[in-house]
Amino acid sequence: MNILVTGGAGYIGSHVVKEILEKRSDNVVILDNFSTGSRKNVDTLKKIDVNGRLKIIEADLSNFSLVEGIFKSYSFDAIIHFAASIIVPESVENPLKYYMNNTVNTTNLIRLATNYGVERFIFSSTAAVYGEPEEVPVKETTILSPINPYGMSKMMSERVLIDTAKANNDFKYVILRYFNVAGADMNNAKTIEDINPRIGQAFPEATHLIKVAAETATGKRDKIYIFGDDYDTKDGTCIRDYIHVDDLAMAHLQALDYLNENVSDIFNCGYGHGYTVKEVINTMKKVSGVDFKVEITGRRAGDPSKLIADNSKILNKLGWQPKFDNLELICKSAFEWEKRLD
Repeated sequence: MNILVTGGAGYIGSHVVKEILEKRSDNVVILDNFSTGSRKNVDTLKKIDVNGRLKIIEADLSNFSLVEGIFKSYSFDAIIHFAASIIVPESVENPLKYYMNNTVNTTNLIRLATNYGVERFIFSSTAAVYGEPEEVPVKETTILSPINPYGMSKMMSERVLIDTAKANNDFKYVILRYFNVAGADMNNAKTIEDINPRIGQAFPEATHLIKVAAETATGKRDKIYIFGDDYDTKDGTCIRDYIHVDDLAMAHLQALDYLNENVSDIFNCGYGHGYTVKEVINTMKKVSGVDFKVEITGRRAGDPSKLIADNSKILNKLGWQPKFDNLELICKSAFEWEKRLD
C-alpha cells in the first residue's frame, strides 16, 4: 500500500512508521510541519528505510491547497492521522488553536480522503474523550464527556469520521483511543538490560509522567511534582493505564489489516490495569538508579483519580497481543532514550 502518515515525525507516529518499514512492504509518505516532530527520529527512520520506501514532506495541514496537491501527486491507499496539538492546559488557554488544528484540519483531511478515493483511515484519538468517567475500566461504549478543548476537539473529529463513513460506503475507519503512552523503541531487545532505543519521545516541554520522570532522573529537571496525594487510591495518587509505544504502534498496523475484511470500529488502547503516580516514580528511581527529588503539590483541575481501559475489545476483535506490558521495561526504555537526547 501507499500510506500517508500525518505527524509521522512525532512520538507515536515515528514508532508506527518504524514498524511499517521493518515489518511490511508498504510505501510511506510522512507529512509533518516539525512544530513538535523530531528531525532526529526522522533521520533514524531514513536509516531504517533500506529500500527507499519513505518520503518526507515538510508541510502544515492548515495549507489546504498544498495538502490537496500532495493527494494529486500520490495515490494513497490509507491514511494514519496523528498530527494534532495535545497539551491539555494549553487547550484550555488557547481553545481555537485546538479546534483549528485538531478538528478543522482533520475534517479537511477526511474530505480529501473521500475526494481522492482513500478508503482506509486510522485516527489517533484519546481517552480524553471520556472526560471523568464514572465507569472504570472504561469501555468504548462509555458516554463521551470531554472536560477540556483537547478532548472535545478529538471527539468532534471522531464524529466527522463516523458521519462521513455513513455517507460513503467505500470509506472505512478505525479510531484508536490511547490511554497513557510511554516508553521508547525496544530495538529487538531481549532483556531489560539490552534496551537501546533508536527513537523515542522528543516532544518539547513534556507533560507526561514517565517522560518527566526520565527527564528528572537524567538531571534535566531538578525535581518532579506529584499533583495531589489525597485521592481515593491505595497511596493517594492518581492511577493511570500506561501502554508501551511499540505495542501501540503494532495496534495501528493491525488496524490497517482489520479494515481489509471488516467494517469501521473504535478500540481502546491500554493494558487494562494501572499504576499510581508514586509507583511510576519509584519504578523510574529503581531502573535509573537515581533517587531524584519529588515534591507534593496541589491537585490539577480535571484529573480523575483512576483512568483504566477496558481492553477486551481490542484483544478479541483486533487480535492485538501486547508484548511490553511491564512498568519497569517501559520506564527503562524511556530512561535509556532520555540519556541519548541532547
